[in-house]
Amino acid sequence: MPPAERADAARNRAKVLDAAEQLFATRDPAAVTMDDIAKAAGVGRGTLYRRYPDRASIARALLDAHEHEIQEQLLRGEGPLGPEPATTPAERLSAFYSVMVRLLERHSHLLLGAETGPARLATGAYGFWRAHVRMLAAAAHAPDPDVLADHLLAPLAPEVYRHHRDQGVSPERVEAALHLLAHRLLGD
Repeated sequence: MPPAERADAARNRAKVLDAAEQLFATRDPAAVTMDDIAKAAGVGRGTLYRRYPDRASIARALLDAHEHEIQEQLLRGEGPLGPEPATTPAERLSAFYSVMVRLLERHSHLLLGAETGPARLATGAYGFWRAHVRMLAAAAHAPDPDVLADHLLAPLAPEVYRHHRDQGVSPERVEAALHLLAHRLLGD
């Protein structure tokens, strides 16, 4: 069992996460620096770097709770998102897309700070999403589910979602397009 977090360390962690959340929400996440976060949190750079080696690790820490909740729903929740009662792979993928659009809408600023480009593919959350989507593709007897899983996740890249929103595309339109994709590729 890991040692208990010291009270001052817990306060500093909370200050860092609160400051980073605010900065990522109000500025271009790519422009937020570690110095910006340390200053906004009122902590020294050493304090910041001891816990978080880079900006992406802070954004990932903020995302963990949100992503963990979705993972629990996928594993143990009710259908169509969860496994019970049984639903088709297309319905489950469609429900997954709906949940992910909501996550992107609420937290794209964090996702842009943590999961863009190749870094997105290396996160534990992406690995979990990929395993889930691959399982759905295999259950639908789709050809080459290993490759298809990544293609089915590509529209959920935060930079793609942000591009659509910046072009005036509503979350409802994005979701409708993803539902069509799910049902066309994994068929009912």
